[in-house]
Amino acid sequence: MELMTEHRWRSAAGQHLPFALVLAVTGLGVLRLVQYHWRQGAVLIGVALLLAALLRVLVSDEQAGLLTIRGRSIDALLYGGLGFAVIVVAMTITGGPFSR
Repeated sequence: MELMTEHRWRSAAGQHLPFALVLAVTGLGVLRLVQYHWRQGAVLIGVALLLAALLRVLVSDEQAGLLTIRGRSIDALLYGGLGFAVIVVAMTITGGPFSR
């Protein structure tokens, strides 16, 4: 009985691991934003979206857990496209009130 409970816990924890990784990188990005390093924070959030796209392609639907919204290809395309766009915008903005 103990083995069954341990296996059930591992599968539940493993199911949310990809989302937890993406959430951790996003949290680091938000931390950098709060510390007034907006460019680094935005790039980290973009990287989190690219990580979500990669994980969505590599893991099964059951393992992807909360990263699953639509089909695998649509999710990967949208996560990757948005992540790339966020990184490009963050890296190309110059001047303005946020320049540091």
